[in-house]
Amino acid sequence: MSYSVVVLASGTGSLAQALIEAAQRGATGPASLAALGVDRPCPALDMAKTAGLATFAVYPADFPSRADWDQGLAKAVAVFQPDLVVSAGFMRVLGPAFLERFGDRTINTHPALLPNFPGAHAVRDALAAGVTTTGCTAHQVDAGVDTGPIIAQRAVPIEKGDTEATLHERIKVQERLMLIEVVAGLACGTIRLPGR
Repeated sequence: MSYSVVVLASGTGSLAQALIEAAQRGATGPASLAALGVDRPCPALDMAKTAGLATFAVYPADFPSRADWDQGLAKAVAVFQPDLVVSAGFMRVLGPAFLERFGDRTINTHPALLPNFPGAHAVRDALAAGVTTTGCTAHQVDAGVDTGPIIAQRAVPIEKGDTEATLHERIKVQERLMLIEVVAGLACGTIRLPGR
């Protein structure tokens, strides 16, 4: 039984790279990566092409409105008929048209222990708050910002002298491992998403 995954990325593609390598070595169970999509020119696109993965780009500037872009993204993803969509460092909030088609099967990772520190500056916010532990979360995507049902979490202690960069690097290590486990669990049926 195959389980098709589309990955969305906006940046360096370190999460996507981890998924690609895991799929190549069989660590994602029956899950296989069908394509990687981006919303801007970025290293993730080149990395996916190098790995022989199908790619697509849906740039907001090519659409008259945010709603049109959202519909365009949904259409581009639908081409691959995914069982799962993974937002892997995709820096856009997914809108109603996308969520209507794929919300029940879209997941995201976030570099904090949600519901604490949602949003784009989670690592900086955790340091500023003076907490001793942060981490990462895999969650189902909904219409809010990092508000969907939590699937998995991993804790990462904050060490004395940590900077945003050093802490984020340690979180990323756990985030990649967690994402691979979650994708494998969803593909194997040991993890279920609400509404599926």
